[in-house]
Amino acid sequence: MKDENRYFVLKQKAVPEVLLKVVEAKRLLDSEKVMTVQEATEAVGISRSSFYKYKEDIFPFHDNSLGRTVTFTMQMDDEPGLLSDVLKIVARFQANILTIHQSIPINGVASLSISVQVLPTTQNISGMIETMEVQKGVRNVKILAKE
Repeated sequence: MKDENRYFVLKQKAVPEVLLKVVEAKRLLDSEKVMTVQEATEAVGISRSSFYKYKEDIFPFHDNSLGRTVTFTMQMDDEPGLLSDVLKIVARFQANILTIHQSIPINGVASLSISVQVLPTTQNISGMIETMEVQKGVRNVKILAKE
């Protein structure tokens, strides 16, 4: 049985170019820089049929996160202060930490899961995760759930 209402979270580099252009066309329409779908699709270089085919199926992650809980997991080195640095990133992006669970480090690596509430003041969640990914000692960050 095919489930057409399943959701996936992908990094931008994994999304086909046509879908990214649909998002850009929607942004142009929302910003009122263009007035018609024809103008928006011409500006980004896709057909109107592609726009209409995908417009209800793709949206920037942060746009629909407000008031939601996002849970993610990461692998991180067992280094003093690293958990504090990660939590400071969450604070800098103004998300509300709901839960934190860190495993006992094995072979110098610990697993961490954090659930955060996205508030009206919260900045871009994608940006927060990208900032965590480049933090020295953080090995990877993955979104587990968005509720």
